[in-house]
Amino acid sequence: MSSHPRRLIVGITGASGAIYGVRLLRLLQNTGVETHLVMSRSAKITLTQEMDIGLAEVSALANVVHQVDNIGASISSGSFKTMGMVIAPCSMRSLAEITSGATSSLVTRAADVVLKERRRLVLLVREAPLHLGHLRSMTAATEMGAIVYPPVPAFYARPAGLEQMVDHTLGRVLDLFDIENAAVSRWGGLNSIKNDN
Repeated sequence: MSSHPRRLIVGITGASGAIYGVRLLRLLQNTGVETHLVMSRSAKITLTQEMDIGLAEVSALANVVHQVDNIGASISSGSFKTMGMVIAPCSMRSLAEITSGATSSLVTRAADVVLKERRRLVLLVREAPLHLGHLRSMTAATEMGAIVYPPVPAFYARPAGLEQMVDHTLGRVLDLFDIENAAVSRWGGLNSIKNDN
């Protein structure tokens, strides 16, 4: 991955969990990684329901913002080199589009490009409970080279609140791209992580 420019595509779709995409952009701000944001139409609706933040403020967290219907954007081409892409959260519809190759927006087109170029694609899939179609889509994504990373909290880190739970998950996602971060409480054996609360 070191041969690619330090650019990361961040996709946000309409599944519950907009906080993951927004917080990821915040964590990336001081890393030297150029962020390229693309949000689905449903993501914009979900964001306004789940968070007290406007679309302009979210856009300001990214270096470059792409409109979801701009199929000619730089991130729609494999010649535009990136480290890969994180979709946080990733809806089951987006997952199904990615695994079928029948993409209908820049979010899923960019993911398709990342896969075809053999770059890293991390999908924070959000749904519960899961039916067989969901499981098959996750299996297909894994077989295609993506990493399926449901945002499941790690309680061994003894999080004091929601933000710590979100940060720990996203810190592990950044680890997958070798991006240094302080968001993870590292495991050092039994009783190695203490919470001051």
